[in-house]
Amino acid sequence: MSEQLNSFEIEKIMSYLPHRYPMLLIDRVIDYKVGETLHAIKNVTINEPIFTGHFPWSSCVPGVLILEAMAQATGLLGFKTIEAEKGAVDPDELYLFAAIDNARFKNPVVPGDQIHFHVTFVKERRGIWKFTGEAHVDGKMVACAEIMCARRVL
Repeated sequence: MSEQLNSFEIEKIMSYLPHRYPMLLIDRVIDYKVGETLHAIKNVTINEPIFTGHFPWSSCVPGVLILEAMAQATGLLGFKTIEAEKGAVDPDELYLFAAIDNARFKNPVVPGDQIHFHVTFVKERRGIWKFTGEAHVDGKMVACAEIMCARRVL
């Protein structure tokens, strides 16, 4: 018997994140463990608006968008964790990108790639959540970083 995964698709992602096209950069959550880890994917297509101006002769995803997608994955893990603790997510609550440390880019990401984001919760202190994240394509790391998000109630 195979293990049941905690996955969810775009409609659920949109219920947690305020981002919309073209800035919603997570297509699906493959698995997560509340308060610990989350695995999400982004399918990269040539139809994305960034490719009209970011090296149109040799399209690649800007590193800043890879980091933004990684931050969105950390936000999803944060929301799932709060939801498990409180029973619901406050609709006036956001996770804002607060800091990034030790960002590294290892390989380019191009149209046709599927990016796998793996984020891990490290700690929370005074409303600041710290995570580590990695982005992989075809099993190879393309980027990694330490990300901090600030939980904010509007």
